[in-house]
Amino acid sequence: MSVNSAQKSGFGATLWDWLTTVDHKKIGILYLAAGAFFFLLGGLEALIIRIQLISPQNDFISAGLYNEMITMHGTTMIFFAATPLLFGLMNYIMPLQIGARDVAFPFLNSLGFWLFFFGGIMLNLSWFTGAPDAGWTNYAPLSLQSPGHGVDFYVMGLQLSGAGTLMSGINFIVTIVLMRAPGMTYMRMPLFTWTTFVTSILVLFAFPALTVGLFLMMFDRMFGTAFFDVALGGNSIIWQHLFWIFGHPEVYILILPAFGVFSEILPTFAKKRLFGYTAMVFATFLIAFLGFMVWAHHMFTVGLGPVANSIFAVATMAIAVPTGIKIFNWLFTLWGGSITINSAMLWTLAFIPSFTIGGMTGVMLASSVADYQYHDSYFVVGHFHYVIVGGVVFALLAAMHYWWPKMFGRYLHEGMGKLAFWTFFIGFHLTFFIQHFLGLMGMPRRYWVFLEDQGLDTGNLISTIGAFFMTFGVLVFVVNIFYTWKKGEKAPADAWGSGRTLEWATASPPIHFNFKQMPLVRGLDPLWIEKMEGNNKMTPAEPVDEIHMPNGSILPLIMTIGFFIASYGFIYQVDHKAWLIAVYVGMAIGLGCMLIRSLRDDHGYHIPKEEVEREDD
Repeated sequence: MSVNSAQKSGFGATLWDWLTTVDHKKIGILYLAAGAFFFLLGGLEALIIRIQLISPQNDFISAGLYNEMITMHGTTMIFFAATPLLFGLMNYIMPLQIGARDVAFPFLNSLGFWLFFFGGIMLNLSWFTGAPDAGWTNYAPLSLQSPGHGVDFYVMGLQLSGAGTLMSGINFIVTIVLMRAPGMTYMRMPLFTWTTFVTSILVLFAFPALTVGLFLMMFDRMFGTAFFDVALGGNSIIWQHLFWIFGHPEVYILILPAFGVFSEILPTFAKKRLFGYTAMVFATFLIAFLGFMVWAHHMFTVGLGPVANSIFAVATMAIAVPTGIKIFNWLFTLWGGSITINSAMLWTLAFIPSFTIGGMTGVMLASSVADYQYHDSYFVVGHFHYVIVGGVVFALLAAMHYWWPKMFGRYLHEGMGKLAFWTFFIGFHLTFFIQHFLGLMGMPRRYWVFLEDQGLDTGNLISTIGAFFMTFGVLVFVVNIFYTWKKGEKAPADAWGSGRTLEWATASPPIHFNFKQMPLVRGLDPLWIEKMEGNNKMTPAEPVDEIHMPNGSILPLIMTIGFFIASYGFIYQVDHKAWLIAVYVGMAIGLGCMLIRSLRDDHGYHIPKEEVEREDD
């Protein structure tokens, strides 16, 4: 099998290559492309929400459609944009950073992507028949009483994608534990790899709670059980517990990889080792641990009682400590550094004050007595977006500029990058800073309209203007991608000239088996150590030899299509039992693929030593 076969083939062969790929880099790009599509979709929904709230008693969209918009915006952005975009980065960069040729389970990696993607398709198909309208948290009993099948699409779409995310989490943990290059001890791993590792542990413990909640909701809506139906002896508060036992760690599943991104960018462009590496690692673990101790701060108003509320309030405030450690370590990394200001660095520098504001308002919300005032007001909307946009979206845009030359071999255009940054940054603060004050003035969240003469007109107008600024910034970034694709400046292996970690020791973009020879890691920042000794590349840990690689497979895609068909059948068997045929057919396809995979020995293939030697570094 030729290494360059994919590049030399026609459209059909290239399409087949992408549909069957198990290469972690290609799967990373697929995650990024699909996540970007859903990000644009979620952004469009957000813009429609802000246009509706541009003036009092506006009727741009109906009340019912508004409920669908806020539900789909939140669900799309959290589950189908932010999470997969970060998983795309993890997929692409983490194996390179630890000196691995691929992830531990390439087949499972492919299956995880297709399950996520078809989960997103499932959710968005609901637009044609009536989208979910119970909010992105899908609270019972509202979600049980929602007419039509919108909530059913929510349940099945999240089940599919959640299974994919869980597979990826397990895969990343095993990869990091078992596949590090010689000399790559745990305390020599880059911070992005550490945050990938800790995030994957969070996924492993958080997603089962969501899975259980979704199964119970599925049985209530599709098979007449009564887990959440109070009239039949159920308990609707249990849904909130299950959702937030997942939902609060999900915030850290999003923000910890973002912290990892900034911990890579700052040392590169400050030309200094990351300050307090060990403290950063332990702070990451502490944030993850405390993240599971705080879910009920979303439920201060449900009547858990003063003791429970106090415990969760104290635990919530405690998270500020390890987060503060990280903020100060980033600032100390900058202190005395030889700092380069470019697009990636601008997003990073903007993140520090923006996220700090989000953390500060989070500590305000952690007070259970104050939360009675803030709860379900626009103050919470402002806080949440300062954390997720000011943290995660800033990190994603920083990471795109930072790793783009590594992934695609070309630099993004700096001028367009800075224009996108300034318009998005200004728009972000215009949109969400004012929302804290709107909330304190009494504006509730999730309301379709607000009345005149309540002092809310100007704040909402400013917020909507900011949303248009953000939209413009995103569009400039999209133009930048298409411009770069044709005319971008080509990048060398060490694209920034000051790379410290192993991904900068490979070609840009990397050869498909990543490393001709496994690198020998001799300390933290291994590439920097080699540079300081006058070497332009890593010292190899092995001679050039043949390389074993996994075969591609169409089974993950077919298996996912089977489960997708079965999900559709589950939704519509409520209306007509004939739809059970779709359930049986879909499950037969999915389980049949699993059987084929189990019974067929697939040992992959070997790239001969001669072909490995021909590859350019």
